Amino acid sequence: MARRALATVEFWKLNKFGSPSVSSRAKRTIPTIPMKPVITSSRLAVVLSCTALVGATHAQAADKPEATATPAAKSTPAPKPVELKDPVAIVNGDKISKAQLEEAFNNAVKMSGMDASKLTPDQQLAGYHKLLDDLITDKLLKAQAKDIKVTDADVDAEIANIKKQFNGDENAYKAQLQQAGQTEAKLRELIKNGLAERKWIESQVAGQVKVDDADVEKFYKENIKEFEQPEQVRASHILFMVPEGAPDSEVQKKKAQAQAAYERAKKGEDFTKLAKELTEEPNGKERGGDLDFFSKEQMVPEFGEKAFSMKVGDISEPVKTQFGFHVIKVTDKKAAGTVPFDQVKPQLTNYLKSQKQQAAVRQVVDKLRSEAKIQNNLPEVKAPAAPATTDEPAATPEDKTAQ
Repeated sequence: MARRALATVEFWKLNKFGSPSVSSRAKRTIPTIPMKPVITSSRLAVVLSCTALVGATHAQAADKPEATATPAAKSTPAPKPVELKDPVAIVNGDKISKAQLEEAFNNAVKMSGMDASKLTPDQQLAGYHKLLDDLITDKLLKAQAKDIKVTDADVDAEIANIKKQFNGDENAYKAQLQQAGQTEAKLRELIKNGLAERKWIESQVAGQVKVDDADVEKFYKENIKEFEQPEQVRASHILFMVPEGAPDSEVQKKKAQAQAAYERAKKGEDFTKLAKELTEEPNGKERGGDLDFFSKEQMVPEFGEKAFSMKVGDISEPVKTQFGFHVIKVTDKKAAGTVPFDQVKPQLTNYLKSQKQQAAVRQVVDKLRSEAKIQNNLPEVKAPAAPATTDEPAATPEDKTAQ
């Protein structure tokens, strides 16, 4: 589950560009929901951009059928790494070193769970360009924010917020730092710089993110289909995790633990207290196992099928999924329908403010870049080869606005 966790975790954000999603229909492949945060080695955009590149490459490779091996087949040598000039860029006379870019790239690839040696030179170069673009922007912002004061108390507060997400587990916190290639000293420096940049940007876009009630209602009416929702269930669960490939003895042990939890719940013990005591879901104890409302398709099939077959107040016997054994209690249900405007108005207001803020921030960054003297020493990225022409029209991708 480690790789999947890295793909779904909430990263700590030195957040200048945050944008909450209007739709909450993204499929939950893990009914255990939140995983612990991973602290990035640089800005969120740096890691995500490279991770997306690597993930897409991996997905494309997975979609291709494997070639049949023959005795004459020769192994393909690992691609050579891209040769970089040093410095890789100069921004207003200030250098960005080859070592800086390589460190950012290596950390981003590590966080993606991929093997950098499997990337082609073109893929590596594309990743370098994405990362360098962000490093250039970061350098410009840092120069603007150099006189912004950030106190040790400000940094301490951010560190405390991060540690809260580890439920006081100092070892888990330090393990995540190490996994991200960080020390706490480096993290403090990143936070201090990030807070200064955030404060400077906020000073530049102040007053530009007002949203009127009329704007919010107009958006709601124009996107009414986005607020149609299927039947939903609210449930809590107690999870006994079974590692992939666990021996049968371990599987049976977890099943027995789940059965014991079920028996205790059926005898009348408080389900929330049981979940806080027993669940092995990451962060599940603090929520008492509560999963909030979800649609059937948002859960893995075994979990969804069972939860939607139950009545409010029902408690299930252990349900086996790819993650282990779940004891489920249904606590509420909602019929299919359209979410009322008043119910989503606060969320939509925040969303539209965020969109305006992003546009304003982009203008600030674009202005900085246009006025800067930037020398990019990376090789050009080769344009992909044009696909072979055919007499058949290209397929039109299906509209998936609900996703």
